[in-house]
Formats: sequence, C-alpha cells, structure tokens
Amino acid sequence: MFKPKRIGIDLGTANTVVTVVGEGIILNEPTVVAVNAEDNTVVAVGNEALAMLGRTPDTIVASRPLKNGAIADYGVTEAMLKYFLRKVIGRFPIIKPDVFIATPAGVTSVESRAVQDATLNAGAKSVTLVPEPLAAAIGANLRVSDASGSMIINSGGGTTEVAVISLSGLVRYGSTRVAGNAIDEVILSHMRKKYNLIIGERTAEDIKIKIGMAVNEGEFKVMEVKGRDSVMGLPRTVEITSKEITSAIEPVLNMMLVGVKEVLEDTPPELASDIIDKGIAMSGGTSLLTNIDKYFTMHVSVPVYVVEKPLFCVIQGLEIIATDKDHFKNALIKSV
Repeated sequence: MFKPKRIGIDLGTANTVVTVVGEGIILNEPTVVAVNAEDNTVVAVGNEALAMLGRTPDTIVASRPLKNGAIADYGVTEAMLKYFLRKVIGRFPIIKPDVFIATPAGVTSVESRAVQDATLNAGAKSVTLVPEPLAAAIGANLRVSDASGSMIINSGGGTTEVAVISLSGLVRYGSTRVAGNAIDEVILSHMRKKYNLIIGERTAEDIKIKIGMAVNEGEFKVMEVKGRDSVMGLPRTVEITSKEITSAIEPVLNMMLVGVKEVLEDTPPELASDIIDKGIAMSGGTSLLTNIDKYFTMHVSVPVYVVEKPLFCVIQGLEIIATDKDHFKNALIKSV
C-alpha cells in the first residue's frame, strides 16, 4: 500500500525551500513569479523568474507574491506552490502528499487560512502549519524538549521571529515584520537620497551582502555601484563604504531589536536565567549580515551567536517535525 509523501516547505518571502522526508532538500529557489499581464498566466517561477526582475517588458510582471511572511497575491502564490509540488512529486502523483509549511508565529487566522487553501488547491492531501521559530530551533539542534529555556531569533526576508521555547512549545514569541528586505529598501533609499542614484533590488541586496555591516568592526570595505542618475537620467557609477551602509541600515536593526527586547522582557525569570547561560541562537538569511550577532549581543547583554547553516534551519526542523508529528502536536498552529 502506498503512503503519502511528507513534504516540508519553508515558504519564505525571499526563498522557498522544499524537503521530502527520507530524501532531504529537493528544491531551493527564489520566491519569485513572472506573470503575463495580458492573460494572467504564469510565465516563469523561481530562478528563471528572478533573472527577469527589473528586466521585463510591459507584458510580463515579475514579482514576489509574499510580503512580510504573508501572502500578498493569492492566485500567484497558488500557481507557485503548484509548480514547486509538481517539480518534487511529478505532475500526476498517485497519492497526494502531506505538506508541512512554516509560517510566522504571529500569523493571523486569515493569513493561515490563505496558506492552507493555496497549498490544498496546489495539490496537497493535508496541510500542517508550523510556527517558524519552533522549526528553526529544532533544525538548529537546540534542546527544545528540555524543561529549560532556549531562545532563537529567526530573521529571513520579510519577518524577524523571536521565540522562547521549553518542553517543545512556544512559551513567549514575537514577530516583527522587518528583516532582510527592509534592509534592501533602506539601501535603495540611501543611494537615491545621497547620490541621486537609482538602483534595483538585486543591486541593493548585493551591497548588503558584500559590504553591509551591523557594527563597524573589522575590515573597512569599499564598493563601486552602478545605477541611473535620477537627475540626468544617464548611467553612473559611485563609490560607497561599509561605514555609510551601517549608518543607513541602523533604523531597521533597531526595529528588529525592539522585537527581541519585548520577548526578553516578557520571559519568565527561570527561563531568562537559562537563556543567559545558553545564549541566544540566530538563524535565517539576515543572520548572515556581518557582525549582526555582535549588534544584538551589545544591546541585550546576552551572548548571541549564529547557528550552523542558518539558511536551512527551518527546513531541517520541518523534516524532523514531519517525521514525528505527534511529539510536537501541541505546538502546531493548525492542520487541515
């Protein structure tokens, strides 16, 4: 007798990662969809669509269907999920899969229903929603089953999730809808205000990766940036430094910090003591920003460290939960 495949999907604002229990990570592609504006059909998804961002004619619109961890365009998200599921299990599977999806811990009932419906319509047999910080903590090998506090900051493209976990459940959690994409946006704004230079999303992300720093420590970095002069309308190149980028992105880091402090301030004393001893784990794509662990350590007076393979903690946690769903059933958001 055939058993349905159990599939984990980390449906991120920036990237979507898919795993199959027993097979590991099958797919890792950008959460980008290109749609024909005339008949609303999907032209490209993932890597192919990302290459089109900022380069499409008027008849094609390439965009990210998720914003701040929630579905911004339901129809496009459903088409994207259908594409990813078909890529993993084939066009006509004998049995529909059981799907486990990571969502922000503070997701609303409307947002969670939208994710469930989109996944079911894309071809899933059942859908289980998993709080993102719990999946990240499990994937980071934190001892979440113990009767002691573990804390994680999971910062991706659209949201920064903060949670204190004990006995396999969320004791305290918070979600701030600012993360890597917000950093890209302030870099875009900085380049326009200071240099009258218009750059694209991918260039802003490139700046963040290459010279972005949360704290000005270590090597002083300089980078040449190409864009279009907003006054003259002609191509132009400017030289920028890591120091000015640190200054530009500080407001976003401060908003993330507020979310971390709110959870810490609401944490029971016994668990707070455990967190001081263990430190705070950090995962997600934004944790790769240079010196971001030092930034949080400096402001919360608790050691913060970046876990191993921070980009894949959530998906690894989903695979563990999908393997032993009953063990974590009290922490799951909802199943349909």
